[in-house]
Amino acid sequence: MRRLLMVGFVPCGLFVTCLWVLVRAGSFAGRSDWARVIPGDLSGQVGSLLALTACTSVLALLLQPFQVRAVRVLEGYWDRWPVTARMAGVLVEMQRRRRQQLSERAKAGARSGANARRVEADAFRRLVAGPPEDVLLPTMLGNALRAGEVSAGERYGLTTLSSWPQIHMQVSERMSQVLHSARNALDISVNLCWSFLASGAVAAPALYDEPVARWAPLVAGVLAAVAYKGAVTAAQAYSGLMHVAYDLYRFDLLEALHHPLPDKENEVDVFWHLSEFLAGQRESGLPYVHEGRAAGRREPCVSSRGESGTDDTDGPADT
Repeated sequence: MRRLLMVGFVPCGLFVTCLWVLVRAGSFAGRSDWARVIPGDLSGQVGSLLALTACTSVLALLLQPFQVRAVRVLEGYWDRWPVTARMAGVLVEMQRRRRQQLSERAKAGARSGANARRVEADAFRRLVAGPPEDVLLPTMLGNALRAGEVSAGERYGLTTLSSWPQIHMQVSERMSQVLHSARNALDISVNLCWSFLASGAVAAPALYDEPVARWAPLVAGVLAAVAYKGAVTAAQAYSGLMHVAYDLYRFDLLEALHHPLPDKENEVDVFWHLSEFLAGQRESGLPYVHEGRAAGRREPCVSSRGESGTDDTDGPADT
């Protein structure tokens, strides 16, 4: 309920209120009469409040299933339409050049002095917070999330995109709360960005002939930019928490699937096979045990490259 209120109701309420104010003021029909916005009698005020609440609730419920799509559009997944696909290519090239500039700035020893070292450290931090150059997306938000999607589980041989739903179900209650808090912050910022953009788009044609009120769409655009920056910051925090989840709970995933734990030498090999199984590409080929877990024994999982005793001798697939 709290998530629905903060993620859906508040952003939708801002847009509905903006539209209602413009309609009440007659901004679409001519000069705005702001004195008409708030009804003079109590019954009219209560009726307006109830109408606003009802419209906001309906809009929030209608848009809730499209939350993932709202984030993905701002991430830069624009390949479905020719115009946006070409735009995406241009923006990806800009992101690539920006990354190259950061790489040059982060070179150790390039300059001397305390200030230069701080600049280099900041550039290095921003560089490692992004994804590799060959998987860049057009937007800062997309790259902030992509950094977690291509590296959180890959450090241990797990494909993040195919294993994240299972890992997410194994985390502790405390970790789950932290993840949900970070995800809520991301979704709230994204929805606020869309709300301010929509409000500005509605206010621009309604107030174009009123010089005194032309600042309203500009303010909406500035607030949308601030909300987008907040979404990027929240996405970076969420990507960092994804790394923590794999650090702490990757072995819980094996136990939940009734597979024995691996040795350090073949951990990556085991998790690659498990990733292929979770992606539906092949059978995992890993031993399936119950007794060891029930008795508290955790036998090391043998490798699947000849030391294993399993029939599958192929190496992990390169995803």
